[in-house]
This record gives sequence, C-alpha cells and structure tokens, in this order.
Amino acid sequence: MTTPRFDVTLAGDTDLDILFYGLPEELPLEQELLANGMAIRIGGSGAITAHNLAALGNSVGFITAAANDDFGTLCREELTRAGVDLSRCVPVTGDQTGVTVHLQHAERRHMLTYAGPTFALTFDDLDLDYLADTRHFHMSSYYLQRALSPRIPELFAHLKQAGVTISLDPNDDPTQQWDRGILDALRFVDVLMPNERETCLLAGETELPRAVAVLRESVPLLIVKHGAAGASAYRGDATWYMPAHGVKVVDAIGAGDSFNAGFLHAWLRGRTVETSLAYANLTGGWSTTASGGTSAFREPRSLAALAEAWEQECRTPAT
Repeated sequence: MTTPRFDVTLAGDTDLDILFYGLPEELPLEQELLANGMAIRIGGSGAITAHNLAALGNSVGFITAAANDDFGTLCREELTRAGVDLSRCVPVTGDQTGVTVHLQHAERRHMLTYAGPTFALTFDDLDLDYLADTRHFHMSSYYLQRALSPRIPELFAHLKQAGVTISLDPNDDPTQQWDRGILDALRFVDVLMPNERETCLLAGETELPRAVAVLRESVPLLIVKHGAAGASAYRGDATWYMPAHGVKVVDAIGAGDSFNAGFLHAWLRGRTVETSLAYANLTGGWSTTASGGTSAFREPRSLAALAEAWEQECRTPAT
C-alpha cells in the first residue's frame, strides 16, 4: 500500500489580515480615530489552519486561489516558509488578494472582509488526485467558497472513495442565509468543528443542547468550540468536555483555526478524543498570545515553548 504524500490537504481561502488595536467601542462617522497598535498577518481560515498544521510538523498540501499581487506574494511566502506545499495553487488574474480588516476593541471586534479570489475557486480548479494523496482532508469557510460550495458534496464523495477522512469547520456565513445545502456535504464528514453559534445555525435550533442533539446524529464526531470556556466532543452516546487554558490574550483571530490544527495534529496520530481536545485547547489558546492567527507558530522558540506547555499538561494529574 502506497504511503500518502501528505498528512493533511486543504482547499480554501487565503487573505491578508490587517489588525488595528485599541480602538474605541463606538466608531463615529467623519472622525479620525486613533489606534494604539497595528499588525499585518496572513489570514483566511484555510491558510491559518494549513500554516499551523505545517508548523506543528505535518506534511500539508493546500490549494487556494492566488492573485499575483504584493499581498498575495506575502501570503504565499509565509505559507511556504512554514512548509506548506502550494504547488497546485490556482493563479487568478484581474483580481486582488482578499483582505480582512479587524478593528479590535476592548472586548469585541469589527471585521470587514474583501473576499477577492476566494469567491472564484471552482471544483474544476482542483487537482483531485493531489487532494486525495493524503491521510486527511480539511475544509474551512464553507460559506465563502461561493463558486465551489455547490459541488463540495461531490468533492467530499471523491475523497471518501479514495479512503480519506474529512473534517469541516463551516465558519460564519456573512450573508446569514445558512444555505441548507451544507447538509448534503455533512454526509461525508468525519469530524465537524463549529463554534456554539455555528452549531445552532447549522442545526436550525436556537438552543445549544438541541442543536448538538441534531448534529451529533449527522456526523461521527462533533466538536463544539466554546471559546474561552474550552470545547466539547460528541461521538455516539459518548461526550467529552475539556476546559480552556488561561493565557494573556493579544487577540482571538485564528484561535478556532489553531484549535482545529491542534486537534487534527493529535487525532491523526491516534490520540484519544479527550487528549486531542486538550491539545486543541492548548494550541487555540496559544494562538491568542500573539497577533493574528499564525504569529505564535512562526518562531522555533515559540513552538518549543508550546511543546513544553504540552509536556507540562501531560505531567499534570487529572483533577
């Protein structure tokens, strides 16, 4: 049996995150407002997940629509430095790299996104053999894949036939329509990874317990992210909950994607669901200690500190 080329492949979004910190809670019009800090980081849920999976030591292949501009070059260079294979990226002409502007307040944020080429990625752009040459496939930002989403069930069916396991983080639907076509895709998903709000909207329920009851019947493994409160997992009649780790937060951008990367990193190595949840909480929290979704995973010393934190977690007796 041939060993797959990759641990994880992904297809999805890449953009540039521009962050402004320290803005007032209210944003009046026609007035110059001053931030007390800013950062420019690679963004897009697909790109952040791919970057951090590679940084954790996984072999990663990523197909994304890429504009040939300065922002696009910056994003591709950072992904390549992390070890992500971009050999099947889809070049896009006549468009600019997507950008998300994050306006960070004390407790909340505004997010303004220009999706750029993300809307343009199609099923026919994908090298299916490349995506199937893996142990696992992950997709984020289902609702931003406007050209691709009608055929995502077909993509998932092809990958399942090739023996690939699949995870999906739906992320938000900016239109707030929550197209029910995603239910066709869920038939092929092994691990569904929404947050609390997404869980309710996917299930069409207003109460989280009822939403969980609906979705745990739809997928083999449901992971629900509770933000600073940790995460829960559901498989058949089994339920797990793991609390989050207390950290000094810079921002929460990409925390859910970093959680996903941590969970998949552990789960694909045969760790239990409970242990994988613990590691996911650690990587998700670790992401918040630096600006954007990838900064905490970019430096060897930072990764060494993350490894030490995990070793300490493993040595701490359960209470």
